[in-house]
Amino acid sequence: MIEALGLSVSEALLSQLRRVRLLILDVDGVLTDGRLFYAPDGMELKAFHVQDGSAIKRLKAAAIPIAVISGRTSAAVSRRVAELGIDHLYAGVEDKAAALSELQRKTNIDANAMAHVGDDLADLPLFERVGMAVAVANAHPALIACANYVTIASGGLGAVREVCDLLLFAQGKLPTAQGKWKPTGNGR
Repeated sequence: MIEALGLSVSEALLSQLRRVRLLILDVDGVLTDGRLFYAPDGMELKAFHVQDGSAIKRLKAAAIPIAVISGRTSAAVSRRVAELGIDHLYAGVEDKAAALSELQRKTNIDANAMAHVGDDLADLPLFERVGMAVAVANAHPALIACANYVTIASGGLGAVREVCDLLLFAQGKLPTAQGKWKPTGNGR
């Protein structure tokens, strides 16, 4: 085991992370904590973790593209995706495997060079096709059982940051002060 970002990770995991050329994220339960809030006027509200956004921007700066594949359509998600400069958005998707196929055609990146972060059963078809399947800590047990990595952080509470930081660390692209990573807290 290797100490990375305050976590003990295997060389096999780091090897998988080195092969990732595109990161796919689910929204509800991954970029958010999965709760839906409705205002009195019916507007849907979502909360996004600012540290996840910061990590996404670092990943983009390191030339690793990001895609969002979500079963729901939301103005809040469209706005957040635009704010972060996420490369590809597939919203209101009933068949995530079909969206993955379209993403592959669009990017010319093989699914084996993609990682997907998910939390629920709708993510299983992607877990079966990508090179690296990541379940957030509070994911459905079926996803946890077949994930290559389970985050320490829960969805919407820094799980995306954890994955982005691990990707950047494994690929030697993590921006650090004076070339050294100094984790804070317990690595979450």
